[in-house]
Amino acid sequence: MTTLSRPDLSDIHRGDWVDRRLPAAWRPYTRLARLDRPVGIWLTLFPCWAALIQASHGLPDLRQLAIFSLGALLMRSAGSTINDIADRKFDGHVERTRFRPLASGEITTLPAFVFLAVELALAASLLFFLTPYTRLIAICVLPLVFVYPLCKRFTHWPQAVLGAAFNWGMLMAWAEAAGHIPVGAVLMWAGAIAWQIGYDTIYAYVDLKDDTRLGLKSTAILFGRHGKTFIGLFYALAVGAWSLGGWLLEMSPPYAIGMLVIAVHLAWQTRRIDLARPDMNYRLFLANILTGVLLACTAFAGTW
Repeated sequence: MTTLSRPDLSDIHRGDWVDRRLPAAWRPYTRLARLDRPVGIWLTLFPCWAALIQASHGLPDLRQLAIFSLGALLMRSAGSTINDIADRKFDGHVERTRFRPLASGEITTLPAFVFLAVELALAASLLFFLTPYTRLIAICVLPLVFVYPLCKRFTHWPQAVLGAAFNWGMLMAWAEAAGHIPVGAVLMWAGAIAWQIGYDTIYAYVDLKDDTRLGLKSTAILFGRHGKTFIGLFYALAVGAWSLGGWLLEMSPPYAIGMLVIAVHLAWQTRRIDLARPDMNYRLFLANILTGVLLACTAFAGTW
């Protein structure tokens, strides 16, 4: 009965479209890049689109939109590959990650490094289409990208490092579209970091038992049974930073309405959190795709 009622928390599901439609040689690389689990791509992309909209004071240039969308896809994929390489000895012992290509032995480290080099080269090629100032801002994120996978070994705050790196495109968007990064834009970025600490802590509770057993660290382990309170606090900080940032960026009154909707949605998430139910926490993590959509729509409404 216990086996039947317990959900399988693995983030790779055999027999999905990757197994059905792709050649066998492509499958491990597709999973390394997380193309079969695109939630991270959306969570990277929507804040970036919001920043582009704000910096452009309306609909952004289609060329910029395409470059930043491709950049979000490639850098998120590269970051995922780096993470899997760094965690290959841990992932096989974690229920959620046990079937990942490196953890399961589907591929070895060398081809994963070659694939990573290709991803980074493709991402770097996009820099040629950006201004020198934006290129400089882009290069500054690389230390965060490479240090994040190691953070869970020495700090309880890997989610904060991930949030800074994940949402770096917001700063790049301002550098490219406006030629400068105002204080309001930095506050929008800080709000995205607080938001990510919140939702990624929800995600970390899925792995809580396995991470504790392996001696790894996370905000979920740090917050313990008080997680619901702290997640709500970081969500409130996100809304506060986005509200103040929008005011400094002279967003119009509809922006405030959008912030209210986001606040209600995040409050609903916080109320629904059940630290004892990893399956529920995973669904709440996925609900943040809607938060990202609301943020981009709110940014657009604020330009009216």
